Amino acid sequence: GEASKLLAVHVFVTVKEDCIDAFMEASINNAANSVQEEGVARFDVIQDIEDKTKFSLVEVYKNAEAPAKHKETQHYKTWRE
Repeated sequence: GEASKLLAVHVFVTVKEDCIDAFMEASINNAANSVQEEGVARFDVIQDIEDKTKFSLVEVYKNAEAPAKHKETQHYKTWRE
């Protein structure tokens, strides 16, 4: 089925305490723009409830080419900064 063609990428990030709010804002903005991409099925930003400096980004792509296309977008480049 369609689900077997999806590619899930898990990104684990630890953020300095004084950067948590900025990271969260940038990541939510990136996720909101990412789900508008044709090749992105979903893009979740998850913050650990016990250690607020730890985040997981769960990116689900519709095909193997979509992650590379995602990394070419301006919102991804802005997030990387």
